[in-house]
Amino acid sequence: MGSERPWLASYPKGIPAEVDLEKYASIISVLDEACRDFRDRPAFSNFGKQITYADVDRLSAQFANYLLHELKLKKGDRVALMMPNVLQYPIAIFGVLRAGLTVVNTNPMYTARELKHQLTDSGASAIVVLENFASVVADVIAETSVKQVIVTGVGDMLGFPKGALINFVLRHVKKQVPEYSIPGAIGFNRALELGAGKTLPSIDIRSHDIAFLQYTGGTTGVAKGAMLTHRNLVANMQQSSVWIGANAKPGKEIIITALPLYHIFALTANCLVFMKFGGLNCLITNPRDMPGFVAELKKIPFTAITGVNTLFNGLLNTPGFDKIDFSTLHLTLGGGMAVQRAVAERWKKATGITMIEAYGLTETSPAACMNPLDLAEYNGAIGLPISSTDACVKDDAGNQMPVGEVGELCIKGPQVMAGYWQRPDETAKVIDAEGWLHTGDMAKMDEKGFFFIVDRKKDMILVSGFNVYPNEIEDVVALMPEVLEVAAVGVPDEKSGEAVKVVIVKKDPALTAEKVKAFCKEQLTGYKLPKFVEFRAELPKSNVGKILRRELRDSPSKA
Repeated sequence: MGSERPWLASYPKGIPAEVDLEKYASIISVLDEACRDFRDRPAFSNFGKQITYADVDRLSAQFANYLLHELKLKKGDRVALMMPNVLQYPIAIFGVLRAGLTVVNTNPMYTARELKHQLTDSGASAIVVLENFASVVADVIAETSVKQVIVTGVGDMLGFPKGALINFVLRHVKKQVPEYSIPGAIGFNRALELGAGKTLPSIDIRSHDIAFLQYTGGTTGVAKGAMLTHRNLVANMQQSSVWIGANAKPGKEIIITALPLYHIFALTANCLVFMKFGGLNCLITNPRDMPGFVAELKKIPFTAITGVNTLFNGLLNTPGFDKIDFSTLHLTLGGGMAVQRAVAERWKKATGITMIEAYGLTETSPAACMNPLDLAEYNGAIGLPISSTDACVKDDAGNQMPVGEVGELCIKGPQVMAGYWQRPDETAKVIDAEGWLHTGDMAKMDEKGFFFIVDRKKDMILVSGFNVYPNEIEDVVALMPEVLEVAAVGVPDEKSGEAVKVVIVKKDPALTAEKVKAFCKEQLTGYKLPKFVEFRAELPKSNVGKILRRELRDSPSKA
């Protein structure tokens, strides 16, 4: 670790500079401890159905036995999971890991082309898929190495009659399950039955074994599998736990898990970290149904919630959100994309809780920086490097930049991935000879060790030689009460090389481009002013709510 770590002086009292990286040999060691200490506590809930830690222990062992005894999978084989947040997901995750296998988290919204690439690239031997997306698997299965498909329905773990009713409605009333044909496919519940009554063999799971192949980079090129080892994830669980542990009460936490478990943020921050505390993960299957999401929140005395800026913004703009009881809430964690000040301030006003911004990447398992939990107000920073983590800002030549200077944020720590699966050339592009992971994010550090993201390196707009950072423009425009959502991008311009364009979703239909430009003129210097203002009904987003600036950049400019 580096000798100069100014952020340590800003650490809240009681948070150690280093964490115990040797306490747990694997994720399964943490699971075993949670299942022992919190056996009768609820672990996961979905559509009102709860399963306990004892249930997770039993069912994940059954699934592991199915994979080992029936499919004859061997240590290190890959199993793809293609589901939204349903109870089957954590059971499958822990079953795969207990069998000594590797989880390949797969976005259920993938097209056939994207799915084929991931299954082929990972060499997955089996896939668990929600029936709503099985037709996509059927289209590509013959061109992959997958030997067994396990299919499940949304209601399969919800019991009778609720589960059967939900499956019937989705299949026959809402018609959300397209027809498919996959010869030899087996139901998830049947797989559990086949694994019941068998003894789970002792698997020697080592800290350097790959726990997850977490695919990333799909919006900028071919998706690459970040190899996240048991050590990576255990380290990040330990690091995150000491930061939130002062407020978290073992066996009492209830966290809202609306971001999908196939995304690294929810996987680690919700599923794994709160498992360590014996917490209850409330799985939200379809958070895009905001009225339904708000209705669910009214029923749950939740203590914590994680999300991205667009999720929090959506909740704040949904009728009934102000009627939720926030008296038990003590942690709101924002990450995945920049949190906008306007959203953070509205959240604090609505809930009484300061939104804590954290920063991470798939490649860092994900947490790398986090703000202290005792912040009185949102501060615009991504926080301090968490325990056992180093961070610095480098220029293009690889030199570390002084305090206050903008450069590329680089991270070093035990949570940094082992590399990209079968892509040593790509790994070498992001992890340098000294072990620093180059994040591709432009940042600066203040004298207290707080880091501030200025923007993505590739999203930076160059106007007449001046750097313009989209986050700054978006933060200003988002302050307008007539604006629901905004994204800023650079577009080609004959005079200045690039010009700033903002794309806005209106909250007030009367909002005009002239009013937006006039407001910005009061807030921004000349070269940062939007030259183009475009209004749309919605902004293009990834499945976890990140605004896809690339799509906006590639579309024609409108004044």
